[in-house]
Amino acid sequence: MLVVRNLLFYLGYWATLPFFSLLGLAIWPVTSFRLRSRFVTLWNRFVVCWLRITCGVRYELKGLENLPTKPSVILSNHQSAWETLTLQYLFSPASTVLKRELLNIPVFGWGLRAMQPIAIDRKNPREALKAVKHDGLARLAAGNHVLIFPEGTRKAPGKLGSFARSGADIACAGEYDIIPVAHDAGICWPARRWLKRPGKITLIVGPAITTQGKNSKAVTEQARTWIASQLEQQPTVAGD
Repeated sequence: MLVVRNLLFYLGYWATLPFFSLLGLAIWPVTSFRLRSRFVTLWNRFVVCWLRITCGVRYELKGLENLPTKPSVILSNHQSAWETLTLQYLFSPASTVLKRELLNIPVFGWGLRAMQPIAIDRKNPREALKAVKHDGLARLAAGNHVLIFPEGTRKAPGKLGSFARSGADIACAGEYDIIPVAHDAGICWPARRWLKRPGKITLIVGPAITTQGKNSKAVTEQARTWIASQLEQQPTVAGD
């Protein structure tokens, strides 16, 4: 039954992706980014809802009062694809820092281009850092949030990697707030595995971390410490 439910999920996932991606590109020249973002992230909302219906994966949002009302840098731990979908609409409009190769994926990558991402070349770290800072400040100035997963790669539940300082560099350079986010999505949507397991994901939005007068090292450590403290309280296996 678990396999059947997952097959139903992927059927809905792949059947709806071309529609939203191609239509998102089609309306690009005649719509504002905010309007386009609302439309494209309807697919994100659908996927999260469809995941609950087919696979029994629910989520609880804590810290709703901490959602920012002004452009901010969002720093989240990274365990699966679930948070990339959910955080894009939760913090809409958001420009996500991602690897450039994703933009070349047929259909999926085309839709990503409509979302003003900050694409980086991981083979050239020096240029990638420059691009993240330059483009990140530009996106924030335009009114977008900047969404970054500072671990750089997905980690198993219960593990937290070291944090790159690029997100904090952006925030400190423009004196923007950092919003830390912690979640345990990997318990239900494991990285590099196709089977999703029923259960409840907990997503916690932390209070804003101000950056005025601070350096990026101190701010990065503050965000990581908060996220680590939240993950210590979360389960490492799927369940209620």
